[in-house]
Amino acid sequence: MAQTNHDQVLDRREIAAALLRALEQRHEVLDAIVESADRAEAVAAIAALLDTTEFCAEAVLNLPFRRLTKAERKKIREELEDLDAVLHWTTAARPYATGAHFRVRPITETAADLQLLEARCADQLGDGSKERVAAEQARGNALMSDESGMWLVAEDLSGDEPTPVGFAFGELEGNDVEVRIWVRPELRKQGYGTATLKQARTELAAYFPGSTLTVRTPA
Repeated sequence: MAQTNHDQVLDRREIAAALLRALEQRHEVLDAIVESADRAEAVAAIAALLDTTEFCAEAVLNLPFRRLTKAERKKIREELEDLDAVLHWTTAARPYATGAHFRVRPITETAADLQLLEARCADQLGDGSKERVAAEQARGNALMSDESGMWLVAEDLSGDEPTPVGFAFGELEGNDVEVRIWVRPELRKQGYGTATLKQARTELAAYFPGSTLTVRTPA
């Protein structure tokens, strides 16, 4: 496949994955569409049902009936496999996406981890004050103490010393584990998010055996 733009491949991959899930849940999708008042409500309902973006939900809503056949479903599945293969090899644009020389570990109270948490609070919550960082730290400690959550620090190991680049947050919601990732703004679009997610899935599956991991990004 000649596609080289990583973001476009990711978009196409997400659409293909959403289409495949929609076809597997075609009865539920049709019910959601029929019960919607208008197109906007249908898109929102599909996005919620399939746990996808409204961009992908639009593609599902636009899916023609001819693509419901077994042959067409097979084509979509093959396209998804092709896109996954492309994403595996397009590492020139995002060199850290493979997860090589990379790890995630539980957050600690070291200065480096607190600085990373401060950066995340400032970026995502708009408040990097000591009070807000302390409150977030206390929330994370409470979640991990009662085993209802695990906060992981993502580190690049390619240098002489590990470099903290972001977080993976895994928090129990019923029987599911909601997974969110965050990467420092200056380090985005290099594959760190993909690497963090890959490593976090393995670690969180071990922390929460038998639970379903639901990925929601960013955090």
